[in-house]
Amino acid sequence: MIQVKNLIKDFTLNKKQRKEMGDEFKDTKILRAVDDISFECKPGRIFGLLGPNGAGKTTTLRMIATMLKPSSGTITVSDYDTVNSGQHVRGEIGFMTGQTALYDRLTPTEMVKYIADLHGMERSSFEQRKNHIFDILDMHEFADRRIARLSTGMKQKTSIARTIIHNPQVMVFDEPTSGLDVMTSRAIVDLIKSCKEEGKTVIFSTHRMGEVNQVCDDIAIIFKGKLYFNDTLDQFKSQMTQPTFEEEFIHRVGEA
Repeated sequence: MIQVKNLIKDFTLNKKQRKEMGDEFKDTKILRAVDDISFECKPGRIFGLLGPNGAGKTTTLRMIATMLKPSSGTITVSDYDTVNSGQHVRGEIGFMTGQTALYDRLTPTEMVKYIADLHGMERSSFEQRKNHIFDILDMHEFADRRIARLSTGMKQKTSIARTIIHNPQVMVFDEPTSGLDVMTSRAIVDLIKSCKEEGKTVIFSTHRMGEVNQVCDDIAIIFKGKLYFNDTLDQFKSQMTQPTFEEEFIHRVGEA
């Protein structure tokens, strides 16, 4: 379970940053990236956080994953507060971003084993869990190849495998299929679905409306740090005034 209440995140801008961001920010020292948002992600359901670039999605997900501290408001993950009980939260959560940051000299097996060791996994549990993940992501063929020699899709699969090796109950995916081919994207979507079937709490952001329509139970639309929709996918569809899901999303963001 993830509970986000009245979440705000402000960043202080220096003179150079204000200049780079244009005239709109020349007299502004504070950038509010997330502006008083609240939502809840429940176990056994997939929650999609949608919005254009710069909307506040990644900032929100990083606060959930304890990588950033809120300016105000609260976040609880499995009943642990992300600020006061960050270590407990990190044990419960798997956070995966599009920026893989893997060790090129290791193999996928070695990379995943390294993370498993950090979490104190027993050897037998590791082998069983690793084989299960590698089966789902079709990784066995390149499991012992150096990461430096892998394709982008293979690296992304390795990144996901290390994220979920410790079998976390809460999964956070930030643009997990961005820039990937159809086959790799399908494997990742299948894995997200399997997390739901296992009763895990899943939240992810994506630009691919087809994926949202395919896997999400609940969605929220964020734009300029504010939430403009927060309900079930079925409720969103029942309110549509545009012919397609993508056009409805663009229409709502345009109105915002």
